[in-house]
Amino acid sequence: MLYRSFALATACSSFVDAGILRRQSASSAASSAPDYYQTVPELFPGPTPTGIPAFLAQTNPAPFPSTTYYPPTPLETQVPIQGNTGNGNIYQMMGQLSHYFPNPDGFGVNEYSLPQNASIVQLNMLSRHGARYPTTGSGATVLVQKILNHTTGVAGYPQVTFAGNQSFLNTFTNKLGAEILVPIGHQELFESGILHQYMYGHLYNNNGSKIIARTTTEDRMVQSAEYFMAGFFGLGWTENATLVLNIENGTGVWNNSLAGYYNCPNANKVVNTAGTNATNVWASVYLKDAQARLNATTPGFNWTITDTYNAQSLCAYEQVALGYSDFCQLFTYQEWEGYEYSVDINFAGNNAFQSPVGRGVGIGFVQEQIALLSKHTINAPVAQINVTLDNNTVTFPLNQSLNFFFSHDTNIMSILTAFGFTQFAPVMPDTYMPANRSLIVSHMEPFGARLDMEVINTPSPLNGSRVGGANYLAGPPTTYIHFILNQRTLPLGVSFPACGLRDDGWCELTTFLEVQSANLAEAQYEYSCFGNYTVGPYGSITNGVALANETYVA
Repeated sequence: MLYRSFALATACSSFVDAGILRRQSASSAASSAPDYYQTVPELFPGPTPTGIPAFLAQTNPAPFPSTTYYPPTPLETQVPIQGNTGNGNIYQMMGQLSHYFPNPDGFGVNEYSLPQNASIVQLNMLSRHGARYPTTGSGATVLVQKILNHTTGVAGYPQVTFAGNQSFLNTFTNKLGAEILVPIGHQELFESGILHQYMYGHLYNNNGSKIIARTTTEDRMVQSAEYFMAGFFGLGWTENATLVLNIENGTGVWNNSLAGYYNCPNANKVVNTAGTNATNVWASVYLKDAQARLNATTPGFNWTITDTYNAQSLCAYEQVALGYSDFCQLFTYQEWEGYEYSVDINFAGNNAFQSPVGRGVGIGFVQEQIALLSKHTINAPVAQINVTLDNNTVTFPLNQSLNFFFSHDTNIMSILTAFGFTQFAPVMPDTYMPANRSLIVSHMEPFGARLDMEVINTPSPLNGSRVGGANYLAGPPTTYIHFILNQRTLPLGVSFPACGLRDDGWCELTTFLEVQSANLAEAQYEYSCFGNYTVGPYGSITNGVALANETYVA
């Protein structure tokens, strides 16, 4: 089966200066270089329709009655929302469609400064791309077409005049493109690069050598990596870094750990829709009143629960693309809380611990991180790993103190699952919203999300009790690993008991690697990704792997 074989890119016989290559056309002399160095022209960019440029100076209805005016920064977020009595921010409740913000609540541990005489010696960063237009064929685009069908006289669709707070739909036009970055998506990655320069710039060995960074061939992925590099190094970043592009294309077979679902067929089949099913159940609960309200105002449109849900998604997409969306004010604050929760259970059931492929989709990247931390290449096919890139220290360098990777929201959620962060494993109900939960996608996978993995050396073991201050214990020099998701510590001891319940969330690197050594087997990649099984009820899977009670097809 090709997915599990050497799906190789063109062999690399010598190092190529991608900083030069990226500005040359495929017809130039440099075109003999391996295609994983080529960024211009893009070989597998995916859909790239652009939208209508924003015109917020003309379309912004602010200032709003009974609110204090604040200038847009750059998005307009002062929209009055019914039921928002605590000055909450609905734009941080939009799940994976939220504009980047640091996790406001943390993951259960306090933050501590680096103790004296400790040194951060390596950073491996995994970043999501920036804010983008909707996916081609997504629910938001379906609603757009339905609205236009009813307002432009399309045959078979009765003309509808929208009333009340829906009246803006009478003159509605689609201003959105598809899948590529919107302006604030550029900003998110540029600012992330600047932040990482402040945080980790000292780790760059500024001796004329370049680091290797990895992204995929999709347009938004290349652009995200380039904007990040410009923020970190400046506009001349091609003198400091070379991008290696993993081919991302749904019609071919390309081993790619940064889009692991393409090498996991079951991830894209009905067997992996428990999260979607759970979201549909929950939407029928929390949007019941909203649907009735919308239909009472404009009965001729026949707002369904699906339409109502898609209107919330359209608010999120228009907000990041245009700076303001009239769709947002159609819903109450409580309905936005419900929307955020709908995304949480969707990710849980389709990409995390309630998904049969939750671990399988992310396990290839986890194996690459283990190899980097253990200082060895990967010389045989494992899950989604591209051996052409990973068995070569030119494209998989082992001596870099800075390693940057760029991926997608669902893939990063599966990577966290494949690592085994069982902190996010508890099953969340699909008929009501619990008072507390650990998996909140808005806090984990907003646009521009970033997972930072720090390797830290200390002169001797560091006491795990940090409340009273840093206290070194007797013993040899020790190396730790520290996970930070959206600028807040992920406590390793909560999910990996062998690490101990340290106040700082760190884990000794040797212990962490020992724990991770079992994760490839636990992911059950072959069965979960290629097995013959049926979709089970949401919540029947709790460990991110398929229930092994059916057959496997080789």
